[in-house]
Amino acid sequence: MVRHARGFDVESAFEHLASRDRKLAAWMKRIGPIAAPPGWKKSFDPVDALARAILFQQLSGKAASTIVGRVETAIGSVRLHADTLARVDDAALRGCGVSGNKALALRDLARRELAGEIPSLRQMPYMHHDDIVQALVPIRGIGRWTVEMMLMFRLGRPDVLPVDDLGVRKGAQRVDKLEQAPSAKELQARSERWGPYRTYAALYLWRIADFAVAAKAPTNRSQD
Repeated sequence: MVRHARGFDVESAFEHLASRDRKLAAWMKRIGPIAAPPGWKKSFDPVDALARAILFQQLSGKAASTIVGRVETAIGSVRLHADTLARVDDAALRGCGVSGNKALALRDLARRELAGEIPSLRQMPYMHHDDIVQALVPIRGIGRWTVEMMLMFRLGRPDVLPVDDLGVRKGAQRVDKLEQAPSAKELQARSERWGPYRTYAALYLWRIADFAVAAKAPTNRSQD
């Protein structure tokens, strides 16, 4: 049984990408080395992380953090799980600012947790990243992108490329000087040369997209 480490050698990833893609290499040299995300070294609870991802959807970071704080106060815990979420009803969740759809998503997450359908942090190292995606996307409110952020920023899987992410696509557009962003299918084909370090390539594509709009600081991602 293969055990996947959390994180990878970013220096090796840098050298690999720079040697395989001249256009991307020019941007990498301009930006400089990107450090490993700090989340790779931190323990986390997949259920709690997914619950927070649900609450953060379609909201600014400040607004979402306020709502999460209210939920934590209502349940009397900083741990969002089936047992703690069961302490409040849907009306109480709505009183915290949680939408009806998000409340339903949290209840579905809790139900699946109790049914043993959510892989634990101990199980995930022995699962291929595609298997983790398949295990989690059936949860209401959890799409492939959300799981990919967990894979990249929490589990440190080296070869994940969120091809539906607008920032990644915008970065690829700038690298190749295209009139419009590539489609997900086109980006997937374009990324063949980046394997097995597509995750590290994505980190650069986000930075490159930020350069495109003259951002003063990199855009925060959901699992940062």
